[in-house]
Amino acid sequence: MRILAAGDHFVAPDLITRELAAEIGAGHHVEELRLPWPLTPFGRVAEVDEASGDEEAVLTALRGVRVCVTQMAPVTRKVLAGAPDLRLVVVGRGGPVNVNLEAAREHGVQVCNTPGRNAAATAEYTVGLMIAAMRRIPETSAALAAGRWAGEFYQYDNCGPGLDGAAVGLIGCGAVGSRVARALGGLGARVRVYDPYADQRALREVGEPVADLDALLRGSDVVSLHARLTPETRGLLGARELALLPDGAVVVNCARGALLDEDALCDALESGRLAAAGLDVFAVEPPRPDSRLRTAPRLVMTPHLAGANTSVAHNAARIAAAEVGRFLRGEPLAHRVA
Repeated sequence: MRILAAGDHFVAPDLITRELAAEIGAGHHVEELRLPWPLTPFGRVAEVDEASGDEEAVLTALRGVRVCVTQMAPVTRKVLAGAPDLRLVVVGRGGPVNVNLEAAREHGVQVCNTPGRNAAATAEYTVGLMIAAMRRIPETSAALAAGRWAGEFYQYDNCGPGLDGAAVGLIGCGAVGSRVARALGGLGARVRVYDPYADQRALREVGEPVADLDALLRGSDVVSLHARLTPETRGLLGARELALLPDGAVVVNCARGALLDEDALCDALESGRLAAAGLDVFAVEPPRPDSRLRTAPRLVMTPHLAGANTSVAHNAARIAAAEVGRFLRGEPLAHRVA
């Protein structure tokens, strides 16, 4: 059987190939394709989102291929129509947004994802970004690197707030949010959770469930976003919602950029209502040269790195390879989404 390992510069093709060999042995022909992400930002390709590479290159690589393992390849209607031998696509990420699921069903192609592969990494990064923004670590590091001992940051008015005793509101409490909740609890924070889709008993195990988003915002010193991006959650935090936060609050987003109104965030930072913010994701990636985010005060920004560590790359390849093994053995797929 011919298998395509369509990797990139994070989940590399040879890593996928090694995990496939460990799972299914060497009796199959694995071809490799390297996509440009993350050296080139992902984006929309035809009708799918967050994809890397072009349809023609993927089509060429899929000739005669029955199984494709990828993280970012654009599996569009055109690609599916031009790959008649394809029967399985395993996407090495939590949401297979780079695959046209409707077209996959029409062409008899099964689609799987790899849920949870970066939950721990994203949770760690979220807490780190939260602390970096609250304690103004990037500013003080930059000052010292420039040769200035920034003693003014020890003054009361310049010190950032801490997590011990703070009320931290989490919007969404799935695989990532629940880990963040447990970590924050260990640091002495009072964790409050809003997730209308989660089991309330499970929420009580990690924090204080709050039934209403407005109530969560009014009572939180720090707010961290962990919701999926859907038509209902797009723009979830806008000017009205940010105005509900107490003066001196902190906002962190390692989920999806479009959950947050970036202009409203800049307004709140520039006015001094928010003490700080930390963003790892943006509505447009990378932010445009004229984006207000680039000059907003007390804003820590990183280039969509929360889910990136070496363990995540191995997790994605290993979970994907296990799905390929189930497919070849005729077993039920564990993470089928189409």
